[in-house]
Amino acid sequence: MALTVDLKKGEKFMIGDTVILNESHNRKFEGGARLKIFGDAPMLREKDIMPEQEANSPCKHIYLLVQSMFLTRAPEKYAESYFSLVRQIQEASPGTAPYFVRINEMIKGGAYYKALKETKNLIEYEQELFSNRL
Repeated sequence: MALTVDLKKGEKFMIGDTVILNESHNRKFEGGARLKIFGDAPMLREKDIMPEQEANSPCKHIYLLVQSMFLTRAPEKYAESYFSLVRQIQEASPGTAPYFVRINEMIKGGAYYKALKETKNLIEYEQELFSNRL
């Protein structure tokens, strides 16, 4: 079974550690493209990709680590960095614990994409904390 993906003109798409950039000028798709991808490589749309240079807060760095776990075939290589940072964040902000309980359960179950979505909620919480401190 194939996955069909519609991309906007200039939209990026990741398959594992490969980025695909749509530079199509096909009028049939009004500046977009349609790709059929066969296989089981993990994939992320541009809206879900955290570039390393944008991981400028502790919780955004957590997102980057979960993203890396999702995109690799060896997620365990990120576990030590992930859990070390989780401990640091929870020590500084105990209110993050419920988020990490959910994220950790998803990671444990191999549901990395769902863990990414929950990490977005964690980032929103972090931003609220930062804005309340100002």
